[in-house]
Amino acid sequence: MSDRLSGIGMTSQRTRMRMIERLREQGITDEAILNAINEIPRHIFVEEALAHRAYEDIPLPIGFGQTISQPYIVARMTGALFAGKRPKKVLEIGTGCGYQTAILARLADEVYTIERLLPLLRKARKNLRELRIAHVRTRHADGYAGIPEAAPFDGIMVTAAAAHLPEALKEQLAVGGRLVIPLGTQRQTLFLIERSRNGFSQSELDAVRFVPMLPGMN
Repeated sequence: MSDRLSGIGMTSQRTRMRMIERLREQGITDEAILNAINEIPRHIFVEEALAHRAYEDIPLPIGFGQTISQPYIVARMTGALFAGKRPKKVLEIGTGCGYQTAILARLADEVYTIERLLPLLRKARKNLRELRIAHVRTRHADGYAGIPEAAPFDGIMVTAAAAHLPEALKEQLAVGGRLVIPLGTQRQTLFLIERSRNGFSQSELDAVRFVPMLPGMN
C-alpha cells in the first residue's frame, strides 16, 4: 500500500486507531462498522492541507460549499441505517467526496449514490477508484428524485438536510427497509424512517447540522 493510502505521521494507522477508540467511547459498538471506518483512509478524501486533521472528530470542508461529516456522525448514521443487519442494496443521496460511500461499500453488496455537483462527483469517483472500490454506481442527478429504476432499496441514507421528507425516496424504500435523513432548516434533527407492510414509522435520533439538500444539478 502506498504512503498516501496507509498514511504517515498524523494520518498513520496509529492515529486512525485513536479515532476508533474515541468512537467506542462515544457509544459506537458495531464492530463491522468500526472495522470499515478503520479500513477507509479518511485523509485521502480531504484537501492535502487538511490531511493532518482528518482523524479528528470534526467535519472538514471539501470544496463547493460542502463538507465531509465528522467520524461520529458517519458511524451514527451508518449504525442507524444497518441496525446490526447487512442490507444488500443501499442508496446514498449526497456522494460528496465519497467517504461515506466507501464506508457503505464495505458493508453492503450494492451501493448506488447520487451527487448533484458534477465536479465533486468526479473527485469522489477518483477517490473510490484509488481504493479499488468497484461495486458502487455513481450518478450525477437530483437526489430528490432518487433512482426509481433501481428501487427498492434496503437502506437509503441522505447526507444533506431536507426541509421535508422527499416522497420519492419513501416510495423507493423496500418493505423492511430503513431511511436515515436529517430534516429541518434552522434546527435540524436526524430521523429514522422505517417501512413495514403496514406503512411508515419515524423516530428522532439526534440534533445535527448538515448542508442543505438542494434540488436540481450543477
